[in-house]
Amino acid sequence: MDEHIIEALGKSKIVIKDGKIVNIGEPKIDYCPLFHKHRNIEKLTKDKIKENIEFRIKDFGMCTAEREIRMKDFLTFGISEITSSLIEENIIDCAVMVCEGCGTVILDNPEIVQGVGGRVSGLIKTSPIPEIIEKIGIENVADPKNTTINQVEGVKLAINRGFKNIVVTLAGCDGLNEIQKLKDSNPDVNIYIFGVHTTGLSKKDASELISNCEIITACASKYVWEICEENNVYKVGESVPIYAITPKGAEFLKLRLDKIGGVKPKKDNPRIPEPLI
Repeated sequence: MDEHIIEALGKSKIVIKDGKIVNIGEPKIDYCPLFHKHRNIEKLTKDKIKENIEFRIKDFGMCTAEREIRMKDFLTFGISEITSSLIEENIIDCAVMVCEGCGTVILDNPEIVQGVGGRVSGLIKTSPIPEIIEKIGIENVADPKNTTINQVEGVKLAINRGFKNIVVTLAGCDGLNEIQKLKDSNPDVNIYIFGVHTTGLSKKDASELISNCEIITACASKYVWEICEENNVYKVGESVPIYAITPKGAEFLKLRLDKIGGVKPKKDNPRIPEPLI
């Protein structure tokens, strides 16, 4: 029996076993502008979460052997979209990300980056699904036997495979020190950290992650919003901003902006996630 634990839709903890939802926790966020815009969900409730997760399982096979791993570019603005554009433009060689049924993976195809990262976020734990591993390529899975989520091991594998420009997504500070050591010991390799799934980070962790990232998504993180806004960090988006912490991060955001036709007109009083935590 395979088991997958994700945090999604207001950081609700969701457990899926053999393609069926077995548990849904209470969401910590009542309102997310992204789900309001794309799924017309005005208030995050357990019923709405169940409905959305069941839709994902049916639509693209989330957490099942039928998982579709490729997705076309829909001209939106998120971490996976930015990353896929960077690969497409040969600015980075690969991305170390996370996929259900695989754990930590190395991806160098922009459509797969989009299909994996753009459809499922907040993966906490997963178990092997051989069919997904085969689609990703067993050589691209850091730990195909146990499907652990270990971004440090993913970066090591990418370096050993000869990649020189690597994006790694990090949800929190686990692995930060080890990745910085890898940067120091591999001066010919560029490793770019993208902060993801930041809702609920402590002030200390938010500050540490921000200090080590190229870019970071605000999600519903009280402290990411607070620290980045206080420091007037370059950002794209108003309802759920993505912040560029470094000049290289700003380059990455601007490249994606150029691809989708520039900055969209600002809305008056855009709604943001409620509450920020």
